[in-house]
Parts: sequence; structure tokens; C-alpha cells
Amino acid sequence: MRAVRYHDAGGPDELTLEEIPRPDPGPGDVLVDVRAASVNPVDAKYHEWGVPTMPKTTGSDLAGVVDAVGEDVDAFAEGDRVFATGLHVDRFSGGSFADSAAVPTDLLATLPDGVSFEAGAAVALAGVTAWRAFVDHAGLEPGSTAFVHGGNGGVGHVAVGLADALGATPVATARPEHHDVVRTFGAETVLDYTRDDLLAAAREATGGADAVLDHRPGDYYEFDAEVSAYGGHVVVIAGTEAALSDAGAARSKELALHMMSMSNLAARPDTPNIGPILARLGRLLADGRLDVTVDRTYSLEEAADAHRAVMEESIVGKIVVVP
Repeated sequence: MRAVRYHDAGGPDELTLEEIPRPDPGPGDVLVDVRAASVNPVDAKYHEWGVPTMPKTTGSDLAGVVDAVGEDVDAFAEGDRVFATGLHVDRFSGGSFADSAAVPTDLLATLPDGVSFEAGAAVALAGVTAWRAFVDHAGLEPGSTAFVHGGNGGVGHVAVGLADALGATPVATARPEHHDVVRTFGAETVLDYTRDDLLAAAREATGGADAVLDHRPGDYYEFDAEVSAYGGHVVVIAGTEAALSDAGAARSKELALHMMSMSNLAARPDTPNIGPILARLGRLLADGRLDVTVDRTYSLEEAADAHRAVMEESIVGKIVVVP
């Protein structure tokens, strides 16, 4: 089968399309015939940093059809439509940029018939990240307000839609050319993140945000504290630095700071399983209560271009690779 792999740490040019043996599903695994896989910034970061075991097939989420099941698998059968995500390299080491992937059953769920493979792949990692941030960490409730940095991005646009589906009021930032589309995701207000009075405008729009979703804490952590309501939650899903020179705002509001990682969910036995979250996201998509946008698609042969685009361009929604 074909797979997009990297043998050394580096940029997109390290990705090569190769012929490798098709994996066999182990106990508790299913073999998925991959119909779509989405592109995530973390995938590009993994092959930039390198991983303990290389060569490595890139990609961390997918949608497709079950081709075979391993021992002790009762919940899935050959021919089932499924979608999956799981970043931890020890759990999902096969990668998803391939014709087939062997996936542990706790990392996948049935994909409803009315949801396309492209949408299933696109929502998988982004949707589980947004769900964990707003539901598991922030406890977002109907009538509350949510502030999303980058409401046009992969996680951001799903987070806006999820907050809306939960009955909260989403406020987001985006470039001016993306404001109209971000409103279609469910945002009540969309703000240009370059405006000089962003904090004042955000506080006016939210009345104090009950939950803030941030992927650039080095730039926005103090902003997050200022824009939050008393007792609010700031959830950081990416970034390696957080500049907090004055903790006064966070302390005076008794804010809760959540630093989360999707790889924990895939690796740790004491966190919620990915499968049930995916199943709920699938129902929201099938019922039309949540949308996911595919900005464009690439082939496996164009995987390097897909990785460049997700890291260098301003994307609306997700980029998807279709084998």
C-alpha cells in the first residue's frame, strides 16, 4: 500500500510517498481503508521535531471503511463507516496518510451515513480538541459566553460551532476577509485581531467570557485573563510559552487555567475515551447542529504541499488529504 512517511526530522520536503506492507489489525484494532485524512499543524510539528521511531507515517486522524477486525473486537465489523483520531505515536503509530491504517477501537467511532468521509476526517482531531476544551475543561453551559482566538482555523471554527450548539454565545477573532464565514459557523461577533482596541471590543462583546480558547498563550495569555469573567476558564491547546508578567487579573477573578494536550487523551487510561466524544460529534454533524468546513483537498502525492499550506496560509476550516 502507499503511505506518506518521513525518515528524518525536518520540513515538508522530508515527506515521501512510499510503498510499504499493509498492516494487520492487532487485538483490539480494526484495519481501516482510508478514504480521507485531515492535515493538522501538530502533524507538521511532529515531523519537524522527529519522533522516537522513524520512519513514521504522518497523519493523526482519518475516516474510512473497516476492512478487517482484530481479535476481541465486537463493536465494529467489516464494511462499517468509521472516523478516528489519536496523536500519541505509541498508540496510532501507523499514521493516517496511507491507503490503510490499523487503529485501536477506543480511538474511533461509527461515522453516520449522512456525513461525508471528508467531513469525518476534518472534524476528528479538531472536534475532540474543542470538545475537551469547552465541555471537559471549561464546563461550558447554555447562556454562557465563549471567546475563540482564530475562529476561522481548524480547531477554532469547530469550537465556534460547538459553543453555539451548546447554547453558549461565541465571540471570535479572524482576519477581516474571514468575518462573514466565521459568523456562519455561529459566532455572534467577529473581531479583527489586529485592531488596537481588541481587548475593549472583546470585553464589550462578551460581557466577560466564561471560557476562552487560546492556541498562542505567549501572545495572548494576559489578554485572556483580562477578557475573562469572574470564575472564568482559560483553556490553552497549543503553544510552548505563556507570558504572565502580572498575575493580578487572573488572581482577582479566580480564573482557572487549563493546559491540555490531545496526546494525553490518546495515551492515558484515566482520561475520557476518544470514541464517545467522536460519536457525539458525529450525531451533531448528522443532525445539522454542527458544521465542519473543508477548505481544500489534496492527494497523497501532494502531502508536502498540504503540510506547507496548513503551516503557512490562513485557512478557513480544514485541509483534507484524499488517498
